Amino acid sequence: MAALKPDFVPRMEGLDALRGFALMGLFLVHMPELYELYWAHPATDPTQLLWHNIIFTTFAGKSFSLLALCFGVSFFIIMDRAAKRGVDFTVRFLWRLALLGLIGILHGLWYRGDVLEVLALMGVFLVPFYRVKSNALLIALGIFFLLQPIQIFQILSALNGAAWANKAPGFWTAATPEAYLTGKSLLETMRMNWVDGHPFKWSFMYESGRLSQILGLSLIGMVLGRIHFFSQPQRFIRFRLVALAIAGLCAIGLSYGKPVLAALMPTSETIFMPRSLWDTMLSGWFDLSLMTVLMMGFLCLYYGFAHGLLNLLAPAGRMTLTLYVAQSLIFVPVFYSFGLGLHATMLQSTAVLIAIPAFIAQVVFAHLWFRGFLYGPLEWLWRAGTYLTLKVPFIRKVSED
Repeated sequence: MAALKPDFVPRMEGLDALRGFALMGLFLVHMPELYELYWAHPATDPTQLLWHNIIFTTFAGKSFSLLALCFGVSFFIIMDRAAKRGVDFTVRFLWRLALLGLIGILHGLWYRGDVLEVLALMGVFLVPFYRVKSNALLIALGIFFLLQPIQIFQILSALNGAAWANKAPGFWTAATPEAYLTGKSLLETMRMNWVDGHPFKWSFMYESGRLSQILGLSLIGMVLGRIHFFSQPQRFIRFRLVALAIAGLCAIGLSYGKPVLAALMPTSETIFMPRSLWDTMLSGWFDLSLMTVLMMGFLCLYYGFAHGLLNLLAPAGRMTLTLYVAQSLIFVPVFYSFGLGLHATMLQSTAVLIAIPAFIAQVVFAHLWFRGFLYGPLEWLWRAGTYLTLKVPFIRKVSED
């Protein structure tokens, strides 16, 4: 096979920067969460709770959602560029997803909270929708999945007395495995990640509605790709401002109105899940509203006076896969017992203050890396695996600057 040419199509740096922003938010959540070990001994000190609540209210659930939306945009870009070359990329994209899933499985042995294999599986469900021509239909389907139809069905079943529907989700009471907290062996942690962490992650993704949310956001991201939301940003100035205002009002309404809305759902000692699920759904819609505020606010600033500053995130967004994996490779041993075991002593404030310069270092690394290379390390391996060849250009030539 001849050497593949690198993509010289101008990059959508707004999309890269947004992806870098989402990666930053995800990292800022993972650090005070102590890579999931926070829940073994939640903070009780008011100051530490304040740090925790500020970070989680701002980024938890929102950054992940942004990555899912960007995943849908990237899916469309890849499929569309291949179609313009007269190539049906469907089979190769499914293979690409299989490789992403493999990376996720390997990463999951190190950190059970890996989301790569989840995105890979949901990407398979996304593929058939590429052939749907109607953007309005795709948006309607996206909203349908964001409304959490499975949880709505469970609420209705629970209200009608179905025993299965009134059982609490397993992740509500699941304890943090002792191997993470006191075990001294990396192999013990990896074994626990597979036998306990792997099924826990998938049950959480299903029971919390994350799987439905990923598909809904990815479909909306695909439509944003179709309408050139990122490739022709000047067309959407008013749209961004209107979306920002509407999302802000929704976020405020859901934040202050949640107690009233939650009380509308009946509850009792035997039928308690409907209100709990309804409360979870309201929280999820608040997260989506705030995610939209973050996204549209970021893009308004990016395409406005803060372009120079926010564009610094673009190189990090180009190597999200590499940096996402590297973050856990470096910091999981900081908190887990097979490494430094600081989960029991590190304060949330300290974790955040470490995270900020650590992410700045990642951004600097990304800038330096792309001076000499065309892709991030894992991005290159993923691309080479997609095309089953090592003849994928990697080192940047002067003429490619």
